[in-house]
Amino acid sequence: MTSKTSTGIGRLIRDARMQRGLTHAQVADALDLEPTDVREIETGGTSLDLDQIARIASVLQDPSLAPVGRTMHLRIKGPTTLRGSIDVRSSKNAAVALLCASLLNKGRTVLEGVARIEEVNRILEVLSSIGVKVTWSPDKSELELVRPEMLDLAAMDVAAARRTRSIIMFLGPLLHLLPEFQLPYAGGCNLGTRTVTPHLQALQLFGLDVKATEGWYQAAVRETDDGVRHITLTERGDTVTENVLMAAALFPGTTVIRNASPNYMVQDLCFFLEAVGVTVEGIGSTTLTVTGVEEIATDVRFAPSEDPIEAMSLITAAVVTKSEMTVRRAPIEFLEIELAILGDMGLRYDLSEEYPAHNGRTRLVDITVHPSALHAAQDKIHPMPFPGLNIDNLPFFAVIAAEAEGRTLIHDWVYENRAIHLLELGKLGATTQLLDPHRLVVEGPTSWRSQELVCPPALRPAVCLLLASMAARGVTVLRDVYVINRGYEDLANRLNKLGADIQVFYD
Repeated sequence: MTSKTSTGIGRLIRDARMQRGLTHAQVADALDLEPTDVREIETGGTSLDLDQIARIASVLQDPSLAPVGRTMHLRIKGPTTLRGSIDVRSSKNAAVALLCASLLNKGRTVLEGVARIEEVNRILEVLSSIGVKVTWSPDKSELELVRPEMLDLAAMDVAAARRTRSIIMFLGPLLHLLPEFQLPYAGGCNLGTRTVTPHLQALQLFGLDVKATEGWYQAAVRETDDGVRHITLTERGDTVTENVLMAAALFPGTTVIRNASPNYMVQDLCFFLEAVGVTVEGIGSTTLTVTGVEEIATDVRFAPSEDPIEAMSLITAAVVTKSEMTVRRAPIEFLEIELAILGDMGLRYDLSEEYPAHNGRTRLVDITVHPSALHAAQDKIHPMPFPGLNIDNLPFFAVIAAEAEGRTLIHDWVYENRAIHLLELGKLGATTQLLDPHRLVVEGPTSWRSQELVCPPALRPAVCLLLASMAARGVTVLRDVYVINRGYEDLANRLNKLGADIQVFYD
């Protein structure tokens, strides 16, 4: 490679880095280089082969590298027609549960195919700060976690912890590791009051006493009697079930959990616990019987299953843009109710034969969506605990209802604020009426129009705005999309590969 060519390539690399708003240190860290090496490349002082150029290009496009001090926005040009196929990526909610569960293991935990999203980044920042060794493979396909003998909770990255509600799932593992500790109040989406009382009630039976002080949960662990623990959850919640599972895993006896969530992320955690020697009976049901062990110290490799919420997002993208598109690797067990409702509304789709996920347990299919004339659902659309319609998939039905002929009632009985956030669809042309904080009426069909919007502080409603924007005529600007990056990896670029026109830009 000539000096002139090296200089030209270096200039392109520099321009791409600066356009992303990345520092030399960020790029160097991702490439396992020194910042001076990156500067040398950008000035043409280093000759690169094609493999090196490809690796640098991959790093410069890595969505997990966030510009320092800059806010990410999207510019969406529509209307869009999508075409082709797209793979569903691994589950956000399963990933964060497995990251928390790695604290149980004295051995080496390797997770395959973990989505590189902001929610995962925040948990990894917390784990790293308390002493867990966190290592990505060079191609970012594997994540290795090794817990130290003693965790340093005093060094916790509190800012990162406060940005995720998943930190509440540290309670289950930590009660076995420390006699007393404190955790910051949990954050995450702004969806109204989300009580942690069921967590505290259930974990008391493992000796965990928690007192809420200003901004912190102060936890102390006391001795408890041996014998079978019978725990009935007052709320069939996903995270509370996961917390109790992790507490039961290191209790060398039997724990029976009733009114447990059988949802997808809970099943993945159960599969992981089985892989490290814990016996879990009743997976997929509302009664789980856990036989724990004295110690978990094993090298384990596990792949979280695909995300049914991302699958529903992609189905919605096809519906709202009236496109023919195939969503591959969709976990059908957790989408059957959603597809049944969509079928009743007139959506035409085909399913492939089933095949197993990488975990060997979850059933996957490919779903091909066809452009369809939709009509409003005959009954209200509302979520239920699994196997009902997933609460996180409910917002997408507001976008789909806006495409359908007639009036649809969306009833979100779980969250106080999410129906209010969905009113933002009205700015893009949807006809919406808020009956109360839980009920929204949507009337279609909609002639979508472009608009400049700020993302609401809730993941799924924010994605709904992005999807609707692809159907709107003109250019829509969606500002401050951090909340979308919490749950989706590189969504804009993946949609662009299907024919969307979405540009990422920064202040």
